[in-house]
Amino acid sequence: MNRDLIRQHLASRRESIIRNSDGRQYDAAHAEFVLIGRHNVVVEHPNGYLDIIDPLHIVSIRPAPRRKTRKTAG
Repeated sequence: MNRDLIRQHLASRRESIIRNSDGRQYDAAHAEFVLIGRHNVVVEHPNGYLDIIDPLHIVSIRPAPRRKTRKTAG
């Protein structure tokens, strides 16, 4: 995938799942947690860890499934 396609897919401002050619997947909580450089895509996790991915190995970016919210009794 090229950088422009990655930017387009992440522009939805929703939580996304980035899938790699080797089957790994990376959760991007928001587009602001993804840095798209010339030769790498960096995904930051809430705990501060970084995943560095070669954009040529990204095969899909999909919105994460929406979480069900609990209704409060009242």
